[in-house]
Amino acid sequence: MSIAKFNRRGFMKACGIMAGYAVLTVNMTGEAFAAAMAFVGLRQKQVYDADANVYKIRKSQDNPMIKKLYDKKHGFLHEGPCGHMSHRLLHTEYTDRSARLASLKEKGFKLGL
Repeated sequence: MSIAKFNRRGFMKACGIMAGYAVLTVNMTGEAFAAAMAFVGLRQKQVYDADANVYKIRKSQDNPMIKKLYDKKHGFLHEGPCGHMSHRLLHTEYTDRSARLASLKEKGFKLGL
């Protein structure tokens, strides 16, 4: 049926069909989203419960190995998490290597990841 020959009855029929599909699609999408969110919630609970059974120490500040590292008397990082040694171990220096890469590309080297 072409658009030029569309009468009032055909228009109403097409609108009814489109409205039905729209309602059905919205309903199905809502149900699918609710099912997905229920699955996500169930999965989160299972992972949390499994971790609770496997890892008895849940907080890093309660971990005996961490306590030994930061021990004030004998600890390797006795100055604390913001001390000189932790700063030296955890922070790095940036070296700009873009000039060397540009020169290699000019020579015809193809670099890929």
